[in-house]
Amino acid sequence: MIPLGHKPVDYFEHSRSDLVHRLPLPLGRVLDVGCGAGGVGAEIRRRGVERLVGIELDADAAATARSVFDTVVVGDALAAVRTLPDDSFDTIVCYDILEHLYDPVAVLRDLYRVVVAGGRLHVSVPNARHASLFRDLYLRGTFGYTPFGHRDSTHIRWFTRTDLQRLLAEAGWTVTETTTHPFKPYRALLTRLSGGRLSEVFAVQWFVMCRA
Repeated sequence: MIPLGHKPVDYFEHSRSDLVHRLPLPLGRVLDVGCGAGGVGAEIRRRGVERLVGIELDADAAATARSVFDTVVVGDALAAVRTLPDDSFDTIVCYDILEHLYDPVAVLRDLYRVVVAGGRLHVSVPNARHASLFRDLYLRGTFGYTPFGHRDSTHIRWFTRTDLQRLLAEAGWTVTETTTHPFKPYRALLTRLSGGRLSEVFAVQWFVMCRA
């Protein structure tokens, strides 16, 4: 994982309630990898949780998250996961974190170790095939890095839907569902007319649910 450097105050505070509410209940013991300042953790608490553990690289964000989590491990994701015992979680969330990792498959393999048989992993990543990237590369001549968002300057990995599904399978996970945000009506219509193919360029992010 690379250092995040100077980020806006709210960079570590997103709740991702849209994703948390996709998680099947009961959540049981939950691990949030890249927990930030605890925004996602607070949403998870509201849904009911047996135990809540976070991993966060940024020490200041981790200190804030401790008001929400039972435990927050500060440090690199791979090193932190390797400190956790086998079969210690029922649900794991990795929201917008894999794209920041040098070796995401190694992290995903260790996450497989710490989840119980049949446990869940929910992942979100930016879509490398989004139409805005084509626009900027071919019409504007720039990759278009920004301080946060789809092309955050600290992203070092990029995934299409196929790339992400293959990465998860390589780490041992079984993909059960791949979704994205609801499209605006005209994009939803075009997606249906294309037999679903245009979802590959309309999706800003991919959300993948897996089972161990």
